[in-house]
Amino acid sequence: MLGLWVFVFTVETFSNQSVPLCSHSVSVKEQHALNPGPSQNPVALQPPGPGYMAHQTPYNPMQAKGPMPPGPGLYNSGPYQPVPPVSSNQALPGQPMLKRPPMGPQHSMTPPQSASPNPGSRIPPAHATPPPVSANNYQHAPAWQYGGTPPMGAPPPMAMPPLRPAGNHMTSSPSLATPQASSAEYRATPPVFHNAMQPLCPPTSLQGYTQQGSAPLLMNPMAAPHSYQPGMRAPYGGPPPSVRPTPPTTGPPMGNATPPLGPKTDGHMPTPGNGAQVPNSFDHLEMGPKMAGPLPPQQPSPPTRHMGLSYPSLPPGYQNTSAPPNAATMQHPVQPSTQPYSHPQPYQQPSAGPAQLSPSLSGLSLQSQTPEALRVVNLLQERNLLPLGPVTPPTPCLPQDLQKINCHPEVFRSTLTSIPQTQSLLNKAKLPLGLLLHPFKDLSQLPVVTSSTIVRCRSCRTYINPFVTFLDQRRWKCNLCYRVNDVPEEFMYNPVSRSYGEPHKRPEVQNATLEFIAPSEYMLRPPQPAVYLIVLDVSHNAVETGYLDVVCQSLLENINALPGDSRTKIGFITFDSTIHFYNLQEGLSQPQMLIVSDIEDIFLPTPDSLLVNLNECKELVQDLLRSLPQMFGKTMETQCALGPALQAAFKLLSATGGRVSVFQTQLPSLGVGALKSREDPNQRASAKDIQHLSPATDFYKKLALDCSGQQVAVDLFLLSSQYCDLASLGCISRYSAGSVYYYPSYHQQHNPAGVECFQKDLKRYLTRKIGFEAVMRIRCSKGLSIHTFHGNFFVRSTDLLSLPNVNPDAGFAVQMSIEENLVDMQSVSFQAALLYTSSKGERRIRVHTMCLPVVNSLSDIFAGADVQAITCLLASMAVDRSVTASLSDARDAMTNASIDSLTSFRTSVLTIQQPGLLAPACLRLFPLYILALLKQKAFRTGTSTRLDDRVYAMCQLKYQPLAYVMLMIHPALYRVDDLTDEGALNVSERTIPQPRVQQLSVEKLSRDGAFLMDAGSVIYLWIGRNCNPNFLTQVLGLPNYAAVPLNMNMLPELDTAESQRTRAFVGWLREQRPFFPILHVIRDESPLKASFLQNMIEDRTESALSYYEFLLHIQQQVSK
Repeated sequence: MLGLWVFVFTVETFSNQSVPLCSHSVSVKEQHALNPGPSQNPVALQPPGPGYMAHQTPYNPMQAKGPMPPGPGLYNSGPYQPVPPVSSNQALPGQPMLKRPPMGPQHSMTPPQSASPNPGSRIPPAHATPPPVSANNYQHAPAWQYGGTPPMGAPPPMAMPPLRPAGNHMTSSPSLATPQASSAEYRATPPVFHNAMQPLCPPTSLQGYTQQGSAPLLMNPMAAPHSYQPGMRAPYGGPPPSVRPTPPTTGPPMGNATPPLGPKTDGHMPTPGNGAQVPNSFDHLEMGPKMAGPLPPQQPSPPTRHMGLSYPSLPPGYQNTSAPPNAATMQHPVQPSTQPYSHPQPYQQPSAGPAQLSPSLSGLSLQSQTPEALRVVNLLQERNLLPLGPVTPPTPCLPQDLQKINCHPEVFRSTLTSIPQTQSLLNKAKLPLGLLLHPFKDLSQLPVVTSSTIVRCRSCRTYINPFVTFLDQRRWKCNLCYRVNDVPEEFMYNPVSRSYGEPHKRPEVQNATLEFIAPSEYMLRPPQPAVYLIVLDVSHNAVETGYLDVVCQSLLENINALPGDSRTKIGFITFDSTIHFYNLQEGLSQPQMLIVSDIEDIFLPTPDSLLVNLNECKELVQDLLRSLPQMFGKTMETQCALGPALQAAFKLLSATGGRVSVFQTQLPSLGVGALKSREDPNQRASAKDIQHLSPATDFYKKLALDCSGQQVAVDLFLLSSQYCDLASLGCISRYSAGSVYYYPSYHQQHNPAGVECFQKDLKRYLTRKIGFEAVMRIRCSKGLSIHTFHGNFFVRSTDLLSLPNVNPDAGFAVQMSIEENLVDMQSVSFQAALLYTSSKGERRIRVHTMCLPVVNSLSDIFAGADVQAITCLLASMAVDRSVTASLSDARDAMTNASIDSLTSFRTSVLTIQQPGLLAPACLRLFPLYILALLKQKAFRTGTSTRLDDRVYAMCQLKYQPLAYVMLMIHPALYRVDDLTDEGALNVSERTIPQPRVQQLSVEKLSRDGAFLMDAGSVIYLWIGRNCNPNFLTQVLGLPNYAAVPLNMNMLPELDTAESQRTRAFVGWLREQRPFFPILHVIRDESPLKASFLQNMIEDRTESALSYYEFLLHIQQQVSK
């Protein structure tokens, strides 16, 4: 018999000799996860083989160009002085002539259509330049091939029966984004265009529709992340075109992340909780219910010139749907060079319908009125480029009625709001084409539709949306594939107006964002319950930080607010050198600890009592949370077996799925997944390439893929003052659709500000809404293709993202290309569908649809460029480039992106050449944002940066939605010692001052003022030495400047107007994001002053150029 000891509660010790082991043989699912197909995030889809249409190779923004000029020492360090226009061959007065060294062999800007990267480089020999500062030295960067094709070969052996194809529209096959030891070769999967789709459900008489509120979104639109496809070279538009629709293939598809199932029987899987392994076969769920029979032999109708073509007999309500945007601009040919610009024309929808447009309208032109977006700005002369408030995204040039219902840019956003007609036109613009999504964002209003019939295109499975065309009351044309579909009988009834015969007024056709409560056909198994597993590091180092008290207290305070229902389950695992389980089964008088000391072959001692119903066992759970901090308070165990603890968590949740929350405080040192320190502190400020940005082991990635296959997501909380190898540990969250939280130098006594931040973040994390067993698919109009995804997920089958958990704070990005000419289209549409299980056990589908116009001139493309979206996409791409190639390659590529776009604008849009660095008004901030990225913690060189800090910054750039990323890239600076109510906002009966945004330069600081910098995850309040005494007393409650503490992290609540205004403004800034930014009040002697000054993007540092010097470098390259 096993020994039994009773401390605070019962303790049992298990070993392999005394307890039968649970089998740890690798299941077919696990085997498949170990060889998972396209396993890099982002994932590049493989280009088609021979026999497809000729394709324009996309523009490559990452191609190396001329070297950066030397760093400080070459330029005058005095304050910025406006200068007269400079010709491209003339140096500034008092400035040395910046000459580019002789170019080496010229290489084609467009690489050949081949799988191998182009070895050419636009970088001149290093010896041709004067000795540069290392941080800005451009090295020979390998060419990038976006659409590279991996070696073709036999598919990897399938470890499980084939799954049925999961694509619901034309799909292209995956290719490896970067070579990794754990990845196998893949062969292109023939595209599948399903001809046997599921039929719509029979109509029922019961149908409900609820709309929650109608307030507009509260968030200010910002920018979003992007994604580099390292190692592969292709134009901005992306890789070669995806394959065209073909009949279904008979053989099993090769290379899918999840092989197809055999013949499906009833479509249901074992009920969660019965111990059976749930097959990873959610792929086809998003396709909807099965069709009763094959589709009728109808060819999809070709795209018509006018979206809203309607029959003469239609009532007026059907004649104004999906009118052609920007008709005048779309119909006339490219403007002759006699006009300096061409820009979108305002479209006025005729009452008779778009088909009735007068032919003469296409000849109209408003070229004499240059749009504001194309106003020429000389960046070397105009210094004050920042807007007074937040940067707003451009508005697509659509008819007003369509624009009103278009998807909100905070949810769905494109880098270009005017889509080029051809890939060659996109290449010429040298701007990236991609989408930024925040699909599960908390919304102030979200229509929810309950219906047994979810109307979808029978061909491409697009959900009906505001941009479809009703040909009559019984037929509608899909806005993605142009197939004509029948309107189901049930859809004729409008639940809002309770009228019959007006399907175009249904909520599905009036809202670009809405949510369906899905019928049973969208389920493989009964919806899983909310399951939460808490995994805690209880080694000596962990206990010393004091985090255990905070976690247990936060769980006690928020246990009733955890999302879920009566089925919610919870469990706990703690670990040091052994793994500790907790039996919380109903009927026990106190929790029972079960210790497994054999970490080499982990097993579950009592599998049925470790996950318990929260409602039934709440008292035992609360007893455990009160006991845990004291139980390990005297521990001297210094070892940490994180890997075995994660294996135990996977075993425990694999039957149901759920969320694992891991709290880790040191480098794992025992068992599988043990790591060794790879950081050299002496290299933190190196100006050379940074090493060890990639994982040291593939254990965490493989385990994450196993977790994803069983609908388990892992969230990692890293609280440490020492190196923890986040590059390796982060893979457990990245590939399982989890989140990473990082709190450097965390200590309950020594870092109270970090403790407050952790407490606030943890409360948000525990109580925010959550979606389980989710999948997301992004569809786009025929002629466009998606080839690269970015974010935390696993690509299961070419275009289907596996998201075991989805949370409202997660963002995603995709890159796109134009595979077929869009000449016959006036607009294109994009649709993201997120199928998930709510914490209440409902299967739901959230659908976002966006419509954008198609244009045929470069000036229209530039006029619709979204500078923040472009910046965020490039940032995400640069992260991937840093990991797979080198940091210097990524830095070069970002600089080249700004050079190429401004060169294209100068040579292809401007007809009157002027001296200076010219940019359209819509891209005036682009060089500033690129310089900010070069100085951001993720990409900076020459400045001391801890390796974990750098990796975490990279994680944030790829995972955070656009609104939060932009503050991390380019912080906002405000003067706050003179706040007034003039121009203030009124939010919930509070007055929020709105001070003007200042430039990020020390010359904007004043010693007699106070300045607040919002850098996203941290807020600095800098107090000048001669600051107004009234501000010190009325806001800080301090008598003078000398009384400002060196470590002040909060504003006192004083009963003064100045205090109320300042606290209201800081509180409002904090409400703009889901995480809690720490406030640091600093003065000249504060240790954090250096961090504050590092965010002064426009100033020169020892290793980086000033903004003005950076502009001179760009001008030099543009003028060549």
